[in-house]
Amino acid sequence: MVLGRQVMARRRGVASGTFRIAAAQTGLRRYWLALGGLNGGRFEVADGNLDVSFAHARIVDVDFSGLRFSSFGAHDSMFERCDFTRTAFDHVSFGATGYGGERWDRLTWPATVYRECVFARTRIPPQAFFGNARFERCTFDGARLRGLTFTHQAQFVGCTFRGKIQDVNFWGTPSEHTAVLGRDRNAFTGNDFTGGDLLGVAFKHIDLHAQRFPGLPDYAVLDRVDQRVAAALAAMADWPDEEIKTEAASSLRFGANDATEYNDGHALVSRSWVGRRLPPDVRDQIFWMLVNYSDDQQ
Repeated sequence: MVLGRQVMARRRGVASGTFRIAAAQTGLRRYWLALGGLNGGRFEVADGNLDVSFAHARIVDVDFSGLRFSSFGAHDSMFERCDFTRTAFDHVSFGATGYGGERWDRLTWPATVYRECVFARTRIPPQAFFGNARFERCTFDGARLRGLTFTHQAQFVGCTFRGKIQDVNFWGTPSEHTAVLGRDRNAFTGNDFTGGDLLGVAFKHIDLHAQRFPGLPDYAVLDRVDQRVAAALAAMADWPDEEIKTEAASSLRFGANDATEYNDGHALVSRSWVGRRLPPDVRDQIFWMLVNYSDDQQ
C-alpha cells in the first residue's frame, strides 16, 4: 500500500494527546488517516469503516484485538505493546512506502516499528505486503503466516513464533531499494521458532545459528548440505522405485542449491524439506541420512 499524496480530509475527532484521525479520500477510496500519538485504550473509528492508514504515528498500549481491517497501512510509525489478538487484515501494508507518485530515487522509506506487540491468532492474508517493517520482541502465536513472500525488506529481532508457518520467506538482505532503505542488510537475529511447525519456510542470507529452532528428532540446522545431499543420492542409487528416486532427487537438489546460493551451504532441514510428496518412511530415512552424514562417507 502507498499512502495517497492527494488527500481530501476533514477532522472528525481528536483522541488522547496529539493523536488525530481524519476522514480522507484518494480517488474513489474513502478511508481514515491517523497521525500523532495515542496511548492506551481501544482503537475505534467513528463509522466502523476500518480502512485506516497510519502516518508518523506513535501508538502505545492500544487494543486492536478482534477488529477486522478492510485495509491497514502504516508509514514511518511505531506500534508499541499493542494487542493484535484475533485481528483480521483483508489488506495490509505493515511498512508502507510513503506518499504516492514519488520516484524511488527521490524517496526515503523509514521503517515502521512493531515493538513487543502480540499477534495471537491474527489473520494475515497470503501475499501480504510487509514492506519496511521492523518487528522487535513481538509474539506470533498461532497467527496465520501462510504464503508470505513479499517480505524482502522486513526485519525480525528477538521475536517468538508458535504454531504453523507455511510457505514463508524470510530475508537477511533486501532485494532492492537499498538506497531509500538506508541499509543493505535486514536485522534478523535472536528469533525463537522452537514452538513452530515450519513447512516450506525459507531463510535467505540469514545466520541460522543466530536463531532458535526446534531440534531433533524433527529439525536440524546442517552445514555442507550439498555434500550431505550428494551422499544421500549416492546411497539411493540402488533403490528400485524410480518414481520415488526422481521425486527425492528433485527436492533434495533444490534444497541443496538454495543452501549454497543463500546460506553458505547451511539449511534448516526437516522431513518436509526432504520432500513433501514422498512417503513418510522414505522421508524419515533420507532425513536421517542427511543428519548422520560424516566426512568418512566421502
